Amino acid sequence: MTDFSGEVAALSAACLWSIASVVYSKLGLSIPPLHLNLIKGIIAIGFFVFTILITGELFPSIATLAMCLLLLSGVIGISLGDTLFFHTINTLGPRRTLLMQTLTSPMSAIFGLIFLQEKLNALAWCGILITILGVTWVITERTQDVKNISMTEFRRGIFFGFLTCIAGAIGAVLSRGAIADTQISPLWAALLRLSAGTLILFIWTLLKQQTNFRLSSLQNPRIIGGTVFAAFFGTFLGIWLQQTAIKFTSVGIASTLLQTSPIFVIPFAIWMGEKVSVRAILGVFISITGIALLFFL
Repeated sequence: MTDFSGEVAALSAACLWSIASVVYSKLGLSIPPLHLNLIKGIIAIGFFVFTILITGELFPSIATLAMCLLLLSGVIGISLGDTLFFHTINTLGPRRTLLMQTLTSPMSAIFGLIFLQEKLNALAWCGILITILGVTWVITERTQDVKNISMTEFRRGIFFGFLTCIAGAIGAVLSRGAIADTQISPLWAALLRLSAGTLILFIWTLLKQQTNFRLSSLQNPRIIGGTVFAAFFGTFLGIWLQQTAIKFTSVGIASTLLQTSPIFVIPFAIWMGEKVSVRAILGVFISITGIALLFFL
């Protein structure tokens, strides 16, 4: 019997990220991207440490190379990638940003092919492309978040979005290279990545000496609750599941399934009373078809 633990973990992470993204979009109105990335990282690290203490999985033996790859993955994928992601949202809006994020999947597959020799057959590539098509179909139909921006801002947003995809793909490949054939657990891999990324964010914040963020924002109970909620589901559980997916399936397939977050917005939208078009429903079925191809390979 085939074990789909990696694929299931990827889809679970995508579902949690779809929930957290709604909260993060609201928090971004009060907290700048760099500080939001730092705060959610610190909170999630606390959850990871607590989980490790509860499970008793203390101080695993990790090879130097694997450790370096995980730390570098966190620096590139979390400190740089997530911050660029928040900047892209502020510039292009959620719809266009999520649309660009679908480029992470083929980039990860290509990098995995080049650096990890992970070869995918023609049907796997078809599954990746069909999944991307379905996600794109859903995102492009949701036009209520389109912003009127200048051409300069648009180009800057495209540039930030493209860098976000590259950072995410490189981070995924580095992490896959570190944990694929080792005894490192996804829990520790997630903690090491997040710790490295958060440390760089802390240093980055000190060097920038930003004054546009007021600590009084964190005194609002709704902002505190929203930040903890999003950090727990989107960062703590999301990254843990992401590392589980990367460990147990190829980086191309994992990245594709991790980019299906927009698909999970549809059920939440229906539950909240939003009218969902036939086009959005068709997009879901297209993506499910692509996901099915990946599962059955």
